[in-house]
Amino acid sequence: MDLKHSRSVKLNDGHFMPVLAFGTLASDDVPKSKAAEATKMAIDVGFRHIDAAYVYQNEKEVGQAIRDKIADGTVKREDIFYTTKLWATFLRPELVRPALERSLKNLQLDYVDLFIIHIPTAMKPGEDLMPMDASGKLIFDTVDLRETWEALEKCKDAGLTKSIGVSNFNHKLLEMILNKPGLKYKPVCNQVECHPYLNQSKLLEFCKSKDIVLVAYSALGSQRDANWVEKDSPILLEDPILNAIAKKHGRNPGQVALRYQVQRGVVVLAKSFNEKRIKENFQIFDFELTPEDMKAIDGLNRNFRYFQARIFADHPDFPFHDEY
Repeated sequence: MDLKHSRSVKLNDGHFMPVLAFGTLASDDVPKSKAAEATKMAIDVGFRHIDAAYVYQNEKEVGQAIRDKIADGTVKREDIFYTTKLWATFLRPELVRPALERSLKNLQLDYVDLFIIHIPTAMKPGEDLMPMDASGKLIFDTVDLRETWEALEKCKDAGLTKSIGVSNFNHKLLEMILNKPGLKYKPVCNQVECHPYLNQSKLLEFCKSKDIVLVAYSALGSQRDANWVEKDSPILLEDPILNAIAKKHGRNPGQVALRYQVQRGVVVLAKSFNEKRIKENFQIFDFELTPEDMKAIDGLNRNFRYFQARIFADHPDFPFHDEY
């Protein structure tokens, strides 16, 4: 296997996805320019899979970083695997392609490698990314996600994206897409929160059985953004078992948490805007966890979700009421 694909998984549509991705989500207090700097650092260190989204509102900066690294000869466009996401206010079928075109315009790129439905809970269309009524409740929309999916299929056929997938789907929502009459393309992936405290073993097994790649976000715990995450959430990287395993391998707990995912066949996102940590997060290919290590980390699972998204809980397509 050539080196380019040795750190990649083959998707069900024939394309290859690097198993380690750089995440570009930043909390509101981080200046947008930081996203550009960090993305350039990540590419310099060796990251080739960049995970982004329209709702992160930094695609102009991330796109600029990628184009700068192409211009200076560090990478070619085809070396980069770029993911963007369709936000919940654009789930009506007629809004899907314009939303992707808007991301492409921000990025100044001709295509993305992967376009995924960010979250299945449709909200009122418009410029407001979190549309709320006077009482502060989200304004939902009713959309048949199978029709949204058909619009994504058309984006793939039009060459605007190479692959299409989903995020934050449970197995029932996945089944709904997979069982859709006239399905042209299966989702290549399902990107969900996944880490040793929420190891998603049942969803992973389900996805593997359907040749869908599980992609893990919050793999290092979480950024603990107070808007989304409870203050008293457990700090994954302080876990004693994770730290003991890290010490044994001469690694840090973050590297162990990332390596854990790669060894179970999960594509994993690593998010940091700190140069030292970006470098460390990429250094997971030169050591291996033993079967005993893997079993010990499996044992940490407590089905604990950092991103509970309770604000969406009343939506009929809310994905987290079910076990998986």
